[in-house]
Amino acid sequence: MKIIKIILSVITFFIVAFFLTGLFVKETTYQASITVNKPISAVFKDFSTAENIKNWIPEIKSLKVIHENPGKVGSTYEIVLTNKGQDITMTQKILAFVPNEKTTFYFDAENMLKTDDYIFTENKGITTIRLNAICVSDSYIMACMFPYFKGTFQAQDQGYLNNFKAFSEK
Repeated sequence: MKIIKIILSVITFFIVAFFLTGLFVKETTYQASITVNKPISAVFKDFSTAENIKNWIPEIKSLKVIHENPGKVGSTYEIVLTNKGQDITMTQKILAFVPNEKTTFYFDAENMLKTDDYIFTENKGITTIRLNAICVSDSYIMACMFPYFKGTFQAQDQGYLNNFKAFSEK
């Protein structure tokens, strides 16, 4: 009986710790970066051409323009991803677009709300792309989970940047 109480106490501790995570950690942030051996203007053009995104994010099944503004800011797209055989539909909105400097995307993927802020810099013809990402959720349970998946999110975005480098340097 004592062992059962100990096991139940340990399980209760982990459950309480999990749910407290959502109270104390409101957003999950991380960074990723890559250098591309091309001038910033060419890299930014490759990066900001919507049709190119499938070349470095292989999970994208389709990209549909919902609304496109001439200056890009405020443009909205519907993106369908395939993840383990399941389609996930998300909305992408461009929050900032400064040619050869910065672009910021806001994604609404069901319970995941994500902001990707990409900063572009150049040094001697080599471009560095730095991603600052923020993930939040409108679901309390998902918000509790995000901090535990920070490394997974970061590795996935780093992989996408690595794919972009390979695409852009061809």
